Amino acid sequence: MQKKIIINCDSKQTRVSVLENDKPVEIYLERPVHQRVVGNIYKGIVANVLPGMQAAFIDIGLERNAFLFVDDAQLSGEEIPQNGSQKKKTIEQLLKSGEEIMVQAVKEPFGSKGARVTRQITIPGRYLVLMPTVEYTGISRRIEEPQERERLKQIVADLRPEGTGLIVRTAGEGQDEEFFRQDLNFLTPLWDRVQSRYRQKSAPHLVYHDLDLIYRIIRDLFTEQIDQLIVDTRYEYEKILEALEYVDPVLKKRVNLYSGKEPIFEVYGVEAEIERALSRTVWLDCGGYLVFDHTEALTVIDVNTGKYIGKTNLADTVFKTNLDAADEIIRQIRLRDIGGIIIIDFIDMESEDHRRLVLERMSERLKNDRTKAHILGLTGLGLVEMTRKKSRQGLGSVLQQTCPYCGGRGKVLAADVVGARTEKQLSRFLSDLDAEAVLVEMHHSVAGLLIGPGGSYLSKLEEESGKTIFIRGNDNVHVEKYRIVSTGSLEEIKRLAYPVKIGELHKVKIEEPHANNPYDGIARINGFVIDVQDGGAYVGEKIPVEIIEVSRTFARAKMV
Repeated sequence: MQKKIIINCDSKQTRVSVLENDKPVEIYLERPVHQRVVGNIYKGIVANVLPGMQAAFIDIGLERNAFLFVDDAQLSGEEIPQNGSQKKKTIEQLLKSGEEIMVQAVKEPFGSKGARVTRQITIPGRYLVLMPTVEYTGISRRIEEPQERERLKQIVADLRPEGTGLIVRTAGEGQDEEFFRQDLNFLTPLWDRVQSRYRQKSAPHLVYHDLDLIYRIIRDLFTEQIDQLIVDTRYEYEKILEALEYVDPVLKKRVNLYSGKEPIFEVYGVEAEIERALSRTVWLDCGGYLVFDHTEALTVIDVNTGKYIGKTNLADTVFKTNLDAADEIIRQIRLRDIGGIIIIDFIDMESEDHRRLVLERMSERLKNDRTKAHILGLTGLGLVEMTRKKSRQGLGSVLQQTCPYCGGRGKVLAADVVGARTEKQLSRFLSDLDAEAVLVEMHHSVAGLLIGPGGSYLSKLEEESGKTIFIRGNDNVHVEKYRIVSTGSLEEIKRLAYPVKIGELHKVKIEEPHANNPYDGIARINGFVIDVQDGGAYVGEKIPVEIIEVSRTFARAKMV
């Protein structure tokens, strides 16, 4: 199987896709507005202990307290009391309110739930995972050959520092002892630094931040099994080569810098697959289709024959559709990063052999999934049950937000995603525009992101296009849409774009405090932003103001 890693970087986000036989199977995204917490280590405070749930809530400095289950609260040596009893301690025996403890995030915050944390710290390297709080030796389940497992077990048994645990990662298969020693020589001082920061800082506090996305990809995914890694930014390309000098110099020859004119995700078909992964319905090559429905507790996938009518008989038509569905279901589960309970309603099959072969096809495709998953078999109703570990938000949760127009019954794209898409569409439009300037209208949440801090993103777009661009926010415009109001000379568009002039008096409603200066308030006139000095205390009120400054993206006013 041919495998590639495609990396797309810009100032707003980093996106990574893993391709198997030129088909995207995994998507990873990292944006400044969505900071990842999984892998981070915190000095937390026990906010409250819940004996009835055998759990505790831990304040780690995030918006919502983290959740710590009793099994994750046990440390090495705490499982067995001194009297020799095998009974585990209860949560109230392990933790007290107000106590300071070290925890690591293992699940991202999701919806109304805070992050899930554990006291059993793990620090991954290239070939080893250090478990400094438990005595344990383990080998990746993906290393299947018994002799190799035994060889690796002996190596880590000799290397393992007393009182700690080590797990050999999949990348460690076939490696010499020296590589494991180098990894351990990196991980041990790193753990010492974590402990030092823990002693120095006051709770709640982040004491270790996991690596950024590209470095995690190099550490966790880029192995001998990957034929090619392609990145579209020279700066990141050079950083990757530097990192590989330490991680695995042999892999440097597999790294390529993409220099094509078309966006890299479009060239490799990733953009189109992201669109499919956000859709409720996914069509199969045979003409059948899948329907995905999500609840907080589980995901239901329905298989339908659709346009496929087969060539022989009904049983073969159903079997062929279900086989194609099994392939695509596993790929979509990985692509969408669906976790939790998954129920699959295949088309009914009367043949026991057909049912067995469909389950075997799913199991075979699941072997390539790095996330732990289990197929539990068929229920009495003929439904396939499976579970998949859920450690981060799925693709839909990251790229979409609750729709403000329908009150949560559906979803729209997140404002920053719309902003990035609108920027690309505008670039294409402006490249063919003969006029000197353009006035564009869009939802104010998108307008602010497209303009950027201090107008930096807008300035870059103008520099690239050679046009003067005026952007006006309008809440009546759908958040996913934008409108070209007018094009023409700079003076013509300027008259249209500025609804106010210096010295004019207006009565405006203060809608919200200024994002960077809460003492000021934000109002709007025909979608044009008015920054009202000292207006932050009057949110929701109408007040008289005088315009004292007008710029391309906003006006400044003082209260009268």
